[in-house]
Amino acid sequence: MPDDRATSQKSPRRSAPTAVVACILATVILGIGGCARSRVTVVDDAALKAADADPANWITYGHTYSEQRFSRLQQVDEQTVSRLGLAWSFDLETLRGLEGTPLVQDGVLYATSAWSLVYAFDAQTGHMLWQYDPHVPKDHGKFVCCDVVNRGVALYRGRVYVGTLDGRLIALDAKTGAAIWDVQTTPKDGPYAITGAPRIAKGRVIIGNAGAEYAVRGYVSAYDTETGTLVWKTYTVPGDPSKPFESEAMRQAAATWSGEWWKAGGGGTAWDTIVYDPETEFVFFGTGNGSPWYDRLRSKGDNLYIASIVALRADTGEQVWAYQTTPGDNWDYDATQPLMLATLTIEGQQRRVLMQANKNGFFYELDPATGKVISARPYAEMNWATGIDAKGRPIENAAVRALKDATIVKPSSAGAHNWHPLSFNPATGLVYMGVLDATSLQAVTAGWKINPHDQTTGLDRGYVGPVRKQWLAFKPSGKLVAWDPAAQREAWHVDLPDPGSGGTLSTAGNLVFQGRADGKLQAYRATDGKLLWEFDTGIGIMAPPMTYQVDGTQYIAVLAGWGGPEVLGSRATGKGKVAPGKLLSFSLGGKATLPPYQRVVQPVPMPTFQLAASRPEIEKGRVLFATFCARCHGAEVVSGGALPDLRYAAIGTHENFEEIVRGGALREVGMPSFSEDITAAQVRLIHAYILDRARESARVETTSR
Repeated sequence: MPDDRATSQKSPRRSAPTAVVACILATVILGIGGCARSRVTVVDDAALKAADADPANWITYGHTYSEQRFSRLQQVDEQTVSRLGLAWSFDLETLRGLEGTPLVQDGVLYATSAWSLVYAFDAQTGHMLWQYDPHVPKDHGKFVCCDVVNRGVALYRGRVYVGTLDGRLIALDAKTGAAIWDVQTTPKDGPYAITGAPRIAKGRVIIGNAGAEYAVRGYVSAYDTETGTLVWKTYTVPGDPSKPFESEAMRQAAATWSGEWWKAGGGGTAWDTIVYDPETEFVFFGTGNGSPWYDRLRSKGDNLYIASIVALRADTGEQVWAYQTTPGDNWDYDATQPLMLATLTIEGQQRRVLMQANKNGFFYELDPATGKVISARPYAEMNWATGIDAKGRPIENAAVRALKDATIVKPSSAGAHNWHPLSFNPATGLVYMGVLDATSLQAVTAGWKINPHDQTTGLDRGYVGPVRKQWLAFKPSGKLVAWDPAAQREAWHVDLPDPGSGGTLSTAGNLVFQGRADGKLQAYRATDGKLLWEFDTGIGIMAPPMTYQVDGTQYIAVLAGWGGPEVLGSRATGKGKVAPGKLLSFSLGGKATLPPYQRVVQPVPMPTFQLAASRPEIEKGRVLFATFCARCHGAEVVSGGALPDLRYAAIGTHENFEEIVRGGALREVGMPSFSEDITAAQVRLIHAYILDRARESARVETTSR
């Protein structure tokens, strides 16, 4: 059914300021002087390489090429943070998830929202300068596993680059928001999506894509920043072996696959992290799960290069090395979590490392030049493996891998850590990250067959066997962890009231900032985790905070908006506060306020529409709903608040139910057609189940009053 608010809003387009105030004082090295708007006039290769020397600006996704998300600004520090207040806010008019990192150049802040919308603001006042809507077809949301989110843009030579949900890469004029070029990076109308932020490397804009829950083959591509011309395209898994392999890496990878894997695509999409290293001139990224999820359905063997960290040459896209974190991945353990470069003192020696807190529960440190494992230690509880052997391969728990009826896997498929950015403070030597302690119930769909028009995971989402009761007894939890990567151990942690939490920012003010599922934005002392400040936004926060400076004032900005699978009743990640999403910016002495918002949940009305169905038919409808509908409308027909709760459906919806579900009557507002996935008879079963759940909920609420 349609998105109930997000995408029909339009705002006037305005031109950005054409003049930039010159830097008056030269004290920006520590970011605390009276510098006016900026010291960056052009974001080019030199500026990106030297980004750490200009903390007033935040010109690339992770702040610098190293992706450490550490700022040397310290006007807001452990002594002054108590005076932090809201400077300004902007309502983005959506109930969908917000996951992006705003960028700031020369006093202009660039941010993205749901459906790949791009905004430019005056970073000091919050005044909107322009908005760009790429007009993503709303029914393409069918091919997005985890909400219609966007994690941000890239800046380069007066342009803003954004990847769109329907697989396009677009270059915009940074001053006006006008489109300069627009290229389709994925098969048009195919089951791919782009949710990650582009990166810039040597005059090329690099982008991956998502879709490994569908029949896709993953790849990363690079485009000329000036023209949008494709420079190179590198696949992550091999294709049909009867055709020539695109590279030697694909030929070698094919030896680790079996059967006819290519018919379901293979997966291995690079849907988030991308890191460019000017020292080696390599591009690093992580790849996702296999398609389908389970090796018995997909292929036996390691299945390179799913669930891997990969290095390519930035010039050519040639693969240099790859390290597989979860060979033959069976549990949706993508390796797409944030990667960062750092120099650590390990056993008395300075070592340059590439770090990742992987979904699978291991914290990895690799040699960026060779991909060899320096260290890999558990940072979270797990049951799928017991350690890492001398070759860097996980020592698996065979009982979990067996997956006879169903099995409980820890960490969950949501990951001990997922896409949420982490940060590293060189002064404390600590990495700051949210950690999730949760399990997944894994069961394979009996008689599974490839459906190229919908998800191809193979997961039996309707499973109700004996293992389910054990799984329900486990209660997930979450915490903010300070991890010492040199010693590979936890330094401190803070327990969170809800399992879900956002990304982190660390600063030279000895602070760590993180948002929570309950809407609290908090600042902790970086050395010991003491809570020093909090602000209740009233909106669940998944995105990472960032910081910038304009006219001598430091600001902390964050996108607040809870979405993704978190709003669909996911036990693993909890239920965050769903409310209209906002861009928030804080400064010392800020006095702005947020309008109150209270989500009112009305009692479920007793449906008047009648549809005769037996209990066995309703049970079949339950399984079908879990397979096709719950991903958007919530487990057991209980919505998280971002999308319509079908227990409340109006009589018109019931009267036109098949036309909506199969006929695509509401395609333009976000409800796709499932005509190629389910029959009219199956639609009737789903409808019967929804009505049964509505009647059940109405009876319970009537009894409780």
